[in-house]
This record gives sequence, C-alpha cells and structure tokens, in this order.
Amino acid sequence: MTASHTPTAAEELRGAGLRVTAARVALLETVRDGDHLDVESIASGVRDRVGHVSLQAVYEALHALTAAGLLRRIEPPGSPARFEGRVGDNHHHVVCRSCGVVADVDCSVGEAPCLTASDDHGFSIDEAEVIYWGLCPDCSTVRS
Repeated sequence: MTASHTPTAAEELRGAGLRVTAARVALLETVRDGDHLDVESIASGVRDRVGHVSLQAVYEALHALTAAGLLRRIEPPGSPARFEGRVGDNHHHVVCRSCGVVADVDCSVGEAPCLTASDDHGFSIDEAEVIYWGLCPDCSTVRS
C-alpha cells in the first residue's frame, strides 16, 4: 500500500495548465493558509514569502487561479472580494454585519447544490451560493 501524495502548489498549478512562478506558488499557499483574505492581505502575504510583487500581478494571478478552479472568489455585498482555497464542494458562508468576519458553512441539507430553486427558469443548476448574515460571537457580546 502506498501513501497518498498530496500535490504541491507547483504540481497543482502545472496540473491546471498554468505557468509555475514563485509568486503564484506563494499566492496559492497564502490564500490556503489564510481565512477568506482580501486582495491587500494576499499581496502582503505573497510579499512576505517572495519579496516585491505588484498589486497588478496579484490581481492577474488571482484571476488565473480562480478561473482554473484552484481558488474561489466570494463577494459578500458591501464587502471587498475575498478568496479562499476551499473549492469544489459548494459550501456557503456566514458574514458578521459588524466586523465583516467570514466563516464557512457546509451544505445544510441534501446533495449539492444544496437548494432547489422554486423556479429554475429552464436552467440546469449546478451550484447555489448562500450568504447568512448576522453578528459574530465577539460582536454579539459587545451589543449585549
């Protein structure tokens, strides 16, 4: 029996048909080590790992990695775009109305896409995106 091999970031980039660069590897690792990071936080994390990288290069890499399915972009209304490494499972999010913290929420019931539209308008639905809004425990305590 052989041990399962977890692909490296470089192997995942190659597997997705993307050019492997130090900045892309650092970006993928930064997003996966983080928690629903915005672009500025990602750029800072990449710079900590590889030195100077332009914000434009970060945006371009985020676009390429998201298009390749290696990252997921979420955009809660009124919040900057955030990126995460958890992809392919159609999970949802809960967002604090006060501080903006974001947490993952697994599908609540059934098979993906988790929800059945009341009227699919003829679409073949393969994903549902739900955002639950409320106050996180820290912000709830402050308001009590």
